[in-house]
Amino acid sequence: MTEVQKLAAFVHAACFEQISAAAVEQLKIRILDTLGVAIAALDAKPTLAIRRLTESLGGNGASTLIGGGRSAPDRAAFHNTALSRYLDFMDSYLAPGETCHPSDNIAAVLAAAESAGASGKDFLTAVALAYQVQTRLSDVAPVRAKGFDHTVQGAYAVPAAVGKVLGLDAAQIANAIAISGTANNALRVTRTGDLSNWKGLAYPQVAKEGTYAALLARAGITGPQQVFEGNKGFKESIAGPFSIDWPHENLESVLRTVVKKHDAEVHSQSSIDAAITIGTQTGFRADAIRSVRVKTFQVAYDIIGGGEEGDKRQIRTKEAADHSLPYMVAVALLDGQVLPPQYTPERILRADVQTLLRKVTVTPEAAFSARFPTEMPTQVEVELYDDTRFCVSASSFHGHTLQPLDWNAAYGKFHPLVEPFTGEAAAAQIARCVQELDSRNVRDLTALLAKVPLTHWRGAASQAA
Repeated sequence: MTEVQKLAAFVHAACFEQISAAAVEQLKIRILDTLGVAIAALDAKPTLAIRRLTESLGGNGASTLIGGGRSAPDRAAFHNTALSRYLDFMDSYLAPGETCHPSDNIAAVLAAAESAGASGKDFLTAVALAYQVQTRLSDVAPVRAKGFDHTVQGAYAVPAAVGKVLGLDAAQIANAIAISGTANNALRVTRTGDLSNWKGLAYPQVAKEGTYAALLARAGITGPQQVFEGNKGFKESIAGPFSIDWPHENLESVLRTVVKKHDAEVHSQSSIDAAITIGTQTGFRADAIRSVRVKTFQVAYDIIGGGEEGDKRQIRTKEAADHSLPYMVAVALLDGQVLPPQYTPERILRADVQTLLRKVTVTPEAAFSARFPTEMPTQVEVELYDDTRFCVSASSFHGHTLQPLDWNAAYGKFHPLVEPFTGEAAAAQIARCVQELDSRNVRDLTALLAKVPLTHWRGAASQAA
């Protein structure tokens, strides 16, 4: 058997009963969290553009678009993943050489599951598989340092999970993974320098293409069976040597992921916590700050602190702001929170935060780097013009594996994001359906997502047009 055939055999054999109760609970929390941030992005300008394009293209109507309407599974996968990805408020997985967002797989699996009339247990099993495949490849085959995006590992996770929920046999799943993995190797330039809308759309593209690869495989199309180990395959061309003993893998990787507390790039979470704490201390005055010094771990410095992925002080857009540690720390000190309102154009361009972010210095600390990814250590020090100093350290946040969310805390994040779009009763209905997924059908959930009122995005669409 080739490596992709071994992976496909693992996927095909997986069943709900293999998932621990703790992992099932966290899978439901990740699904709730993902739907919350997706609904909260319905009126964003880029997602409105995608909505209009998706509607104009049509489709076979097999899958629901969040907010109403239907399209083909691959187009629904793109649209719904774009919604869940836009706010950059989803979960994350922290490997030493790679950071990814396994919840990026959920919308694709949901679209395919609905089209197949799958049970909630089938859906949960496929989501667990997506988490397992993406996180394990991130562990042993990181690609960021080689100039490729973290969506590359997702090109194997999406078709594996979608193939599972569509009921493909092992040979078809292998073909789906081989097609998608061969075809979708994205460049890291997506997240370096001047960031564009594509930062939030790179994974929706993988979700769409991974779903389409599974549909191709179901139709009888074959893919390179040595995609991993073959001549000019993934190992030789991109990742280098690695091995995963797929027959002995489990379905528990969701327990190793974190859920964001703040609407910000994941490596910033503990620094934002520290900045917000400083803002509550006696004698602190945001209008009297002389300097801000942030010590963090190397990965955070490289990605959001001004290290190898470029300067983080020229901030004009939402995409740039949520990947700039100087901006996020500055706005946390000024506003006491980092949530969607901190990324409106008016807030980003306001003089107070534009001035303060230029006073923020970020440096990597070797001792902190040694503690990552088990911890996310940081130290934020603020000095006022009268020489008063405030200094706060943090090593994790609520939602980290050291402080995991329970259902009530997850709903506490979900509700304020969703309620303005759905109202109180509908928000509670969606949450209850997710909580009961192991005894429900997926179409029970998508029927609720189709009823999310359209007034918000319809109104915004007319303004954006």
